[in-house]
Amino acid sequence: MAEAASVSGFGRELRQCRQAAGLSLRQLAARVGYDHSYLSQVERGRRPGSADLARLCDRELGTGGRLIGTYLRAHPKRPAAVRPVVSGLPAASLAAVWDGLTSTLTGVDRVEATGDVRTVPPARLLPELLADLQLLQAQGPDGSGVRAAELSVLVAETLTGLGELRAARRWWSAGRAFADSSGEVSVRSLVRAREAVSGLAERRPLPQLLELAEESLALAQQIPASGVQAHAVRARVLAQLGRRLDAHRALQELLSCSDALPPATTSPLGDLAPYEVHAAEGRVCASLGYGTAGCLMLGRALELCPDQRVGERAQLEMALAECLALEDEVAAGLALAMRLLIELPAEWHTYYVYDEAGRVLAAARDREPGLAAVRDLEVLVERRTYATGRSVGSGSW
Repeated sequence: MAEAASVSGFGRELRQCRQAAGLSLRQLAARVGYDHSYLSQVERGRRPGSADLARLCDRELGTGGRLIGTYLRAHPKRPAAVRPVVSGLPAASLAAVWDGLTSTLTGVDRVEATGDVRTVPPARLLPELLADLQLLQAQGPDGSGVRAAELSVLVAETLTGLGELRAARRWWSAGRAFADSSGEVSVRSLVRAREAVSGLAERRPLPQLLELAEESLALAQQIPASGVQAHAVRARVLAQLGRRLDAHRALQELLSCSDALPPATTSPLGDLAPYEVHAAEGRVCASLGYGTAGCLMLGRALELCPDQRVGERAQLEMALAECLALEDEVAAGLALAMRLLIELPAEWHTYYVYDEAGRVLAAARDREPGLAAVRDLEVLVERRTYATGRSVGSGSW
């Protein structure tokens, strides 16, 4: 009861300070980068708020630390947010591992496989990958080319998620080199497909990504019943290039080769699970402007995606928000996108999530640029908290 009283006391004080400053909820929300509906819940005692929110409101309302004092009395031992950057891994450490690992590109032995890495936030995953890389490096020239390719891809994707795009490019290059040296055609195909998928989020030139996708598909076609990832990314790239007929054909090819997929996979370079196929379909539909079909496919993907894969589910829901906006449900799409950015735990705020959020914004601006919620989402997206470690909301999803 004492905790609840303290929480409602903070909300009550926030409301008094806001009203004294002559600001509406929406005006204050725009200044501090929070959704106005979230602030309303805090003021009514339905949400606890955060130390970050209290400090920002003190700054904007000129209350001289009054709000942060009230908040900290209610939460004296609140832990700091996880900072999702590479601070525990100096650039020299990654560079040293990269230099040592790429000095040889041969071998067939494997080290212990990484588990389901998609259940681990990127800032926590990176040190684990570095440890695996050091172990592999210690094996010398007998290290596995396949395993080195897997780890290089995971490091590249993790660095991209943390916004370290330049560093990620080096690891994509290493991944291709290790895959080519392994002699495993399927691995060579999958590495190129994964790089093309990441390249879509990085906004790399689409002709370059199409070349990667075509290389991946050409390799996959050498193996019976393979190539789902290659077909999926090729369809997505063609759709973004505006080659609608080619994208439709590529989508049909994807569906025809995805019937016998397993329910899920935890292999670092395994082919797509059924929910990932639905996700690819939904994203192709979004790129082609088919909002209703995209919503249907992404809804299926969310039904099948494991709950533990928090980051992937956030990306899927953000893609769903884009499809809602495309279908002229702009307000609903914006509300979903803002809820995700506010409630998603800080450790899962990644470059990939914010790329998807940018696509929601683009769709909303195209259809209803005058909506106040468009500006609200712009403010949230501009903060890009994956680079600062500070959640835009409460961090409880």
